[in-house]
Amino acid sequence: MDKARLAVDIGGTFTDLALERDGRRLSTKVLTTPRAPEEGVLAGIDEILQQARLQPGDFGLVVHGTTLATNAIIERKGAKTALIVTDGFRDSIEMAFEHRFEQYDIFMQKPPPLVPREWRFGVPERLDGRGNVLVPLDEAAVRALAAPLRAAGVEAIAVGYMHAYLDGRHERRTRDILAGLLPGVSITLASEVSPEIREYERWSTAVANAYVQPVMDRYLGRLSEALQAKGFACPLYLITSGGGLATLPTARRFPIRLVESGPAGGAILAAGLARQCGLDRVLSFDMGGTTAKICLIDDGEPQHSRSFEVARQYRFLKGSGLPLRIPVIEMVEIGAGGGSIASVDNLARINVGPESAGAEPGPASYGRGGSEPTVTDADVVLGRIDPAYFAGGSIPLQPQAAARAVDDAVGARLGLRRLDAAFGVSEIVEENMANAARVHAVERGKELGERTLIAFGGAAPLHAARLAEKLGIGRIMVPNGAGVGSAVGFLMAPVAYEVVRSRYVRLDDSYDAAFLNALFAEMRQEAEDVVRAGAPQAELLQTRTADMRYRGQGHEITVSLPAGQFDAASRAQLTKLYEDAYAATFGRTIPGLEVEVMNWTLRLAAAQPDLPRCPPQPPDKAVAPRGRRLMYDPAEQDMREVSVYHRDDLAAGGRVPGPAVITEDETTTVVPRNFVARVNPIGAILLEKVD
Repeated sequence: MDKARLAVDIGGTFTDLALERDGRRLSTKVLTTPRAPEEGVLAGIDEILQQARLQPGDFGLVVHGTTLATNAIIERKGAKTALIVTDGFRDSIEMAFEHRFEQYDIFMQKPPPLVPREWRFGVPERLDGRGNVLVPLDEAAVRALAAPLRAAGVEAIAVGYMHAYLDGRHERRTRDILAGLLPGVSITLASEVSPEIREYERWSTAVANAYVQPVMDRYLGRLSEALQAKGFACPLYLITSGGGLATLPTARRFPIRLVESGPAGGAILAAGLARQCGLDRVLSFDMGGTTAKICLIDDGEPQHSRSFEVARQYRFLKGSGLPLRIPVIEMVEIGAGGGSIASVDNLARINVGPESAGAEPGPASYGRGGSEPTVTDADVVLGRIDPAYFAGGSIPLQPQAAARAVDDAVGARLGLRRLDAAFGVSEIVEENMANAARVHAVERGKELGERTLIAFGGAAPLHAARLAEKLGIGRIMVPNGAGVGSAVGFLMAPVAYEVVRSRYVRLDDSYDAAFLNALFAEMRQEAEDVVRAGAPQAELLQTRTADMRYRGQGHEITVSLPAGQFDAASRAQLTKLYEDAYAATFGRTIPGLEVEVMNWTLRLAAAQPDLPRCPPQPPDKAVAPRGRRLMYDPAEQDMREVSVYHRDDLAAGGRVPGPAVITEDETTTVVPRNFVARVNPIGAILLEKVD
């Protein structure tokens, strides 16, 4: 019998767990414990071990994803951090970009830097743009910083010197000096965290890593020790924002790579289902208790990026957050979850989010002290959620508290009856998500109408059909275990690591194939050292990309590179690959301009077994409902009786006509009157719009 595998995903409201052994899967949800996240994890582990009747020694792997790093940055609860930079550049981290992300707002609020000015220090040293030393490192100046850093009680230091992405010798020497003078203080080098051109993004990433490192290091240490105390002898892996698994030492060294770990698991799940079911165009929709995440997946692969913003000052405004240069699965994330708080503004408009009731106190219906109405409260009022069966019955809801919160905060202020107020909250949160999806697709030149919406997360199946209607999508898939979809995705993730190098290369007569081959050999070795620590015997899959542009442009396009060694003919091939990508993005090329490459990226991942292809859909079978209950009907603007089915009763081919609800322990799927649901051979619910 194979060893069991366990995945744990800490969200803003719930901590989800998924256990897999011999093709059998169990899952559960527990409330997140924000003050000590490991307590919720351990409570969930106790619960799922009891369900599975397993012991800690039966496990071969634990995979973990958490929002702790993200929350520490957003809530400004990280370590007291200092920044050491090349003399004369201490304010670059605050000056940021020269452009205004909100052009006409004279009260525009820029994201404040994580390191205040009094904790930013300049050191005499300088490399030029080719890595040559112009000014040697002033080691005495470095040593002189130890006293003020110690006096300030600094817990973490980020070191970022000009052009250190080419040669980090000065940064490494600075770390060696300060590590001896300031024992116990964590030190992050920008040349290791983000060895890329452009100092602001590089230093911003290094500062963010330093800021969360003590917090994450302590948390991961406590969790690892608690698991060992319980008897878990198996490895603990962390899911990264790029969708790969990292070993515990790597995660503790580079915790900034964990900022989007939970959402990445959901995208991995959706991509796996797309490949399994032969779906070329997919829109992944993950809606939990705090946020909603939307990701475009083409040909079984999610979009990837090395740019990400955290802690945006303006919800939809690119440039209003702190930039990070890390490998991420590209998606849009907004404050639209089950716990998102609804209110009415001075213009008599319903607003939903981004503020969330979280797990403490939670929505009003939780009965834990919350009084403001949330999306979950609106769903309770509309009859979409059975108060006695929420989270499998582990959290009995109080419908009267939900009704009172909706009445007081929305209905009374707008003169609406309770049902209309609750439906208004639902419509607004769905329109917010639809708008985010439209913008995300347009920015990437993608269409939405012909896609399949894959919905998962505790709240997504409740809102998927209405979101699909707003986006012109006629087909929805709700996978098995949708309520803990990100945790299920963790179990599908490979051990992986990504390496990037900024090396300026012009595709002209100066092109040097030998230089590129040596560069990628060095990158391959660095990535392999990390991946082999977690997957010693696995077959390794390599992908390579380059950030390319026309000479003189300020922004690049990421282009996939072919396998194999570079040679003289590769120069023309690289130029063509770039021009094809440029034409696909902008509809044209620019004749007569040379092409140049700024960054080179290599990703190495342990090969994962292919999922079995989904068999053909069997003939429809009638399914008897377990009962009936009242649910709001938008067409009639009133409550109407609908059939209630339980997912455990639905076998492949089972047909559920709308209006209906399909309940399960971690979520509920709403089937409106103009949809029909069927269960496919792998246990997913397929909703299709009917005329």
